[in-house]
Amino acid sequence: MKFSDIAGQEEIKYRLRKTVSDNRVSHAQLFLGPEGSGKLAMALAYAQYINCTARTPEDSCGTCPSCIKYAKLAHPDLHFIYPVTTTKEIDKDPISKKFIHHWRALVESSGGYVSLADWYQKIGLENKQGIINSEDCNEIIKTLSYKSYESEYKVMIIWMIEKLYHAAAPKILKILEEPPDKTLFLLISEHNDLILPTILSRTQLVKFRALNDDELISALTMNESADSAAAGRIRYVANGNLNLARKIIQTGESDQSNFELFRNWMRICYKKDVAEIHKLTAEFHSLGREKQKKFFSYALKATRYCLMNSIGNENAIRAEGEELKFIRDFTPFINQANINLLNEAFNTASYHIERNGSANIIFMDLSLKMTGWLRLR
Repeated sequence: MKFSDIAGQEEIKYRLRKTVSDNRVSHAQLFLGPEGSGKLAMALAYAQYINCTARTPEDSCGTCPSCIKYAKLAHPDLHFIYPVTTTKEIDKDPISKKFIHHWRALVESSGGYVSLADWYQKIGLENKQGIINSEDCNEIIKTLSYKSYESEYKVMIIWMIEKLYHAAAPKILKILEEPPDKTLFLLISEHNDLILPTILSRTQLVKFRALNDDELISALTMNESADSAAAGRIRYVANGNLNLARKIIQTGESDQSNFELFRNWMRICYKKDVAEIHKLTAEFHSLGREKQKKFFSYALKATRYCLMNSIGNENAIRAEGEELKFIRDFTPFINQANINLLNEAFNTASYHIERNGSANIIFMDLSLKMTGWLRLR
């Protein structure tokens, strides 16, 4: 992975290159940002750049032995940790290295733009939640106790550090604060509020932003063979998430299913149709946890758009067609009396889903509350 392979984020590329040229590479860095912003791809490009034997001021060469091994994710001094749990294939003692062939295949095929849902689907996690467990923490300590094989730096990439099991965290605090010489930790996260403070305090923050429309369109037209008209439409749905934009091109999927479910949900809640709410609860339960969380993210977005529309800021609404019509029609039901209740409820529901709460209970309880909230003025 080279810096030139990554869409946008030019200011971060510059800062990372400068840390190398100034010989000021921080031993523990946290790449924090939304899904599809390029955090994992940037971590790989940065590690490759640091260990490239023929790098230029702008990028790694891509052709030296080190770069070739990095491109295959098979460099002996490059190590990965990511959330796992038991699956049909690995039914006991799950640990990251047992899933490495799946990880390499997914990262290579996606160019480093990987979502948690993609990963869970790849390893067949179904409705379970992965964690970074104590065994993986022991593996970190063991792996980094060895000398590097052939590169200046040993690199440990911990993807989705917010999935670190709290009881396991103390195991790696010391090595994270005082690692062996020429060791680089690159931690990747989408939710800093879920990261333990003891981990946060030991890292240097590198904050990623969502891609802007021009960067997203450029990436789609140059690398994904999308025409400018299609890329222009996709930017509304993807909202700066290149991973989602690629998926829409490849599968034709979009936020349409979330929009239709949300519209139907709001209608039956307003009608106080408990029988239909019960049916919809079963449909929601069948989605699986990652899709359930994405649905509540969409609910937050939709209500935010309604609030924008109510104050005359329709230009900020990234929707069109039926979705835009619904936003306009639904706007009168979202106001100062209920917007805080809705936002807090959607965030709380997503949090409980994340913590393996019962989807049936969460959705039904929220639906019954919604029947009253939608009538507040």
